[in-house]
Amino acid sequence: MLDDMSAGPLTLLVVPRFHFGSDVIGSHAFRRAMEARLARGDELVLHGMYHVDCEPSPRTARAYIQRRWLTRAEGEFAALTRRAAAWRIARGIDAFTSLGWPLHGFVPPAWLASEGSRAALAQSPHPFNYMTVKGGIYLLPEWTYRATANLCYSPDSVLRRAYSAVAIRHELRRARSMPLLRLSMHPQDAREPNVVRHWRRLVEETLADRRAVTKYEWVAAVRHLFSEAQAQGGDSRLRGAGPDAAARVPAAC
Repeated sequence: MLDDMSAGPLTLLVVPRFHFGSDVIGSHAFRRAMEARLARGDELVLHGMYHVDCEPSPRTARAYIQRRWLTRAEGEFAALTRRAAAWRIARGIDAFTSLGWPLHGFVPPAWLASEGSRAALAQSPHPFNYMTVKGGIYLLPEWTYRATANLCYSPDSVLRRAYSAVAIRHELRRARSMPLLRLSMHPQDAREPNVVRHWRRLVEETLADRRAVTKYEWVAAVRHLFSEAQAQGGDSRLRGAGPDAAARVPAAC
């Protein structure tokens, strides 16, 4: 659908061994498909290792709602220790390296990352440029946070789809003042025709006044902006920059 709408380039999230299943390294069809996407200008991002939260049950109501109900135990990095997170991140990096795929970003499954997971990412020898969470993007290695708008669906039930539609309307209002609008689609969205139709409409409306870029392109544009500011004698500190500077980055989806 996105290809037919000329909606690229895309940022595709790769899980090296989804739910402990087949390793992407051994899947020739998957590798060919991803390499074809790279050739089109898309970006591949490390999206955890297994995409499942196997850690002990949450001890608080808030954590239970977040890790078991809202995300249905998919938040792999939500409760990992630094050591466990470092091992999984390293294995993911090894997979990308062995396949010769460029790697700039890390997106924890369900956008959840424990303090240990963030420490592991900060200490990783791989030069990650960013990490994405639900409400924004952290520029690495300085961990500067940039808020973004983010549209996403939870399509598994009528109630969840209704809630998602309301949340999307709210995010679209927020997006008017945001330089970056993320359209976060998941494979299960394609199982619901009404969700697909809604996504098609959202993509059409977004592309009417925004330019599609990958996450890495957007991060690179932000960094270039502040390099220019530094060259002109301005304050180039990412952490201290205001929204007016970010607004100069080309609108993106």
